[in-house]
Amino acid sequence: MKQRTLAREVSITGLALHTGEAVTLTLKPAPAGSGIVFRRLDLSGAPELRPRVDQITDLVRATTIQSGHAKIHTVEHVLSALHGCGIDNVVVEMTASEPPIMDGSARPYVNLILQAEPLEQEADREYFELEAPISVTRGNSSIIALPCDHLKISCTSADDRGIHTQHLSLTIDPDVYMTQIAAARTFTIYEDIEELLKLGKIKGGSLDCAVVIRGDKIISKEPLRFADEFVRHKMLDIIGDIMLLGMPLKAHIVATRPGHAINAELTKLLYALLLERRKGPKKKSRPTMVLPTEMSLDIRRVLETIPHRYPCVMIDRVLEFIGEDEIVAIKNVTINEPYFSGHFPGNPVMPGVLQLEAMAQAAGIVMLRRSGNSGKTAFFMSADKVKFRKPVRPGDQITINAKIVKVRGNKIISAECNCTVGGQVVSSADLMFAIVEEGDE
Repeated sequence: MKQRTLAREVSITGLALHTGEAVTLTLKPAPAGSGIVFRRLDLSGAPELRPRVDQITDLVRATTIQSGHAKIHTVEHVLSALHGCGIDNVVVEMTASEPPIMDGSARPYVNLILQAEPLEQEADREYFELEAPISVTRGNSSIIALPCDHLKISCTSADDRGIHTQHLSLTIDPDVYMTQIAAARTFTIYEDIEELLKLGKIKGGSLDCAVVIRGDKIISKEPLRFADEFVRHKMLDIIGDIMLLGMPLKAHIVATRPGHAINAELTKLLYALLLERRKGPKKKSRPTMVLPTEMSLDIRRVLETIPHRYPCVMIDRVLEFIGEDEIVAIKNVTINEPYFSGHFPGNPVMPGVLQLEAMAQAAGIVMLRRSGNSGKTAFFMSADKVKFRKPVRPGDQITINAKIVKVRGNKIISAECNCTVGGQVVSSADLMFAIVEEGDE
């Protein structure tokens, strides 16, 4: 599927629903990849706003977005028409802060889009395809998005009294949208009108642009356009609100008593998934192994091989591997080692147990270099014949020698190890290890 824009510029003029302002809205063609851009001609510098869910500032009976000082009220009908008609790239210029409400549906915007003639572009359309279910619940409202290879909406609309309960399920494409969704008008409960006026809303509202429900009666200037017009308008709003994701969605949305607030919560979850996906797959940690071709390791490769970190890294460099079973490594001992402050004040001596740990880490590296130990970890099991012959002090460089002498089932390994300083042995031990898969107990 290719991206689409408009062949020509078109305009429409009317009153805004909530602000009551007179406004002219113009749709202009835009290059492939530019997306939907709102432009406020009435503000200094004609600031632009690319609608996204993280810009939402108000969700009371409409979706309002803001970036900097540029605010757009009631974006859902325009976005719904563009989304439903498959328009990817367009500039929406406005002479006020809110699009004209027209008849309260998206049909005038669909007619405007058809008048401008949708135009296919060279670039492919990018979709957000959901990979796992997500859901949001707010009181008696809920909305769920399920993986699907197209956009489908199953919606239940209801009032608190259960008088006007309606349900509809549709697979959304431009033909379905234009014939089954776009003409559905916004509606309200009569008892809510006074409160909305107190909130500064619906200043431009009238029976020309809304259906009013009073008890079991429908008050409107024309009959209902569909027997289930209310649920269809709920679906219209969902299609507009999820366009704040920034791209068309492939998912099956199942909504019960939806509204702008819960639609926005779902879109926020989808947007978070989109951002995570754009970061790319998480880099897998390098397998805990040493390549047979590597004959020495610097500190970077040592840290990539063993799980230890400061202050427990006791290998600074691997000088050489001798055959498959033997290693020579070094540990530089400095006065900055954290243990010297307590072992011992005024007479710094490296603890013997840390020399033992250095031997264990060296033996672990040579074991992980052996064939078949990729992605595994060596765990120290026991030490035998441990001897400490000379003190190790700051400024010494320990040479660590470790040689594997026995392997049982490639899981239990014994090694002979020693540490030398200036060619003299300062400590030695026979060590035993277990090789386990990372993450195993």
